[in-house]
Amino acid sequence: MTETERRGAGPPLLDRFDRGRIWWEIALVLGVSLGQSAIYAIVSLADSLSRSTPLSQQTTTLNPSLSSREVFDLIYNLLALAFDVVPVVLVCWLLWSRTAPHLSRLGIDARRPLGDAWRGVALALAIGIPGIAVYLGGKALGLGITVDAAGLNSYWWTIPVLLLSALRAGLQEEIIVIGYLFERLGQLGWSRWRIIVAAAVFRGSYHLYQGFGAFLGNFLMGMLFGFLYSRGKRVLPLVIAHFLIDAAIFVGYPLAVTVFPQLFGAAK
Repeated sequence: MTETERRGAGPPLLDRFDRGRIWWEIALVLGVSLGQSAIYAIVSLADSLSRSTPLSQQTTTLNPSLSSREVFDLIYNLLALAFDVVPVVLVCWLLWSRTAPHLSRLGIDARRPLGDAWRGVALALAIGIPGIAVYLGGKALGLGITVDAAGLNSYWWTIPVLLLSALRAGLQEEIIVIGYLFERLGQLGWSRWRIIVAAAVFRGSYHLYQGFGAFLGNFLMGMLFGFLYSRGKRVLPLVIAHFLIDAAIFVGYPLAVTVFPQLFGAAK
């Protein structure tokens, strides 16, 4: 028996074929999800930097209206949200285990719902205020683009759709960037901190369309989330925290623009 076998440590050795399959799987999963977003974000940042207008005076809009007609605006938004969740379902299918808990390899189970919930709330509170500070600091230094977080027109369904958008972001980013990548990169033999840093850089990269401040803020968030996940192997608190942060931003943005127009309303 080898020393590794006696310790029970380290992933099983993979041959060249299996390693190649995992790398191709990662590329395909990211190619239909957040990897695609990262490429567009980098191109968008290059476009913004090449303009004569400073970054701090440019604007990007989240959750925009997709049609001038209400019913089709709702339909388009719901379709976009549904298709954005398909890669999440894909990684759940790829890492599904026959025995319960079926999604344990993604850090998902329902054994401690209350514990996951309060940890998610606490994490959201701990990250929310520093996150706003990083955004405003990036704006003040001219490194960030003004973000209109709620571009939807005002309808009866606007807030529910914004909340669904926040849920989509929490599911997509945490299950793919944390649960899925940590599992697959761990199988490839990557060390704990190598995975944490790589996942955090990736998280920051698909936010580059918002400027360098957004990259830094999301990188730091990714480092914290990755560290916490590496200790507890539970992704649901991260999904809950991400949902709460985005929900507060998306729904609270119009109020923030009204109360602090000099900080948030430069594009209005």
